[in-house]
This record gives sequence, C-alpha cells and structure tokens, in this order.
Amino acid sequence: MARRWIPRVCAVVFVAGIAGIIIASVNGNNAGVVLSIGLAIAMAAIALLTIGAVGGRDRIDVFDEADAERLEGQVSALVEAGADEGAVRALVRDAMKLGRR
Repeated sequence: MARRWIPRVCAVVFVAGIAGIIIASVNGNNAGVVLSIGLAIAMAAIALLTIGAVGGRDRIDVFDEADAERLEGQVSALVEAGADEGAVRALVRDAMKLGRR
C-alpha cells in the first residue's frame, strides 16, 4: 500500500515546493522560508529514492541445489542414452536464457 501513496505524496511535495519557492521568492525573498521548502523537497526526493531501492518488485532467485542436481541427473541420463552431451548442454543453456526473459 505504501508503494502507491509515497510516490504520490512526493509528487505533491515537489509541485507544492516549486510553487512555494516561487511565491517565497516573490514575496520578500526570505532565505529561511526558501531553505525550509528546499529541504522538504530534498526529503521527498530521498523518500522516493528509498522506496524505489527498497521496494523492488522483482525478487532475487535463490539457487536451489536440489533442482540443479535433478537437472544434472537428467542431462546425464540423456547422454547415457546416446545424446550428444554438447547439444544437450547447449539446449539447457538456451532454455535457461529463455526462462530469464
């Protein structure tokens, strides 16, 4: 849920911050107000970068030893049955490349 509303809040802070800097600059050019608005914009940018880095949608695949041993057993069985080992391994490599897409 936070993945939806944090970017929206940051966008609102960006737009309001730009308008606030323009208004503060025209209305007396108070350095404290402009600096405070700039800090709010910077905090929104940091929050947006953090949620993008932490809340990735793609999970890192965990290498499973049991699946690797099972696959190696299948390759060995095909080679023992008379298949060319290079061709079987090339087929496995191509299938893995296709599966990663």
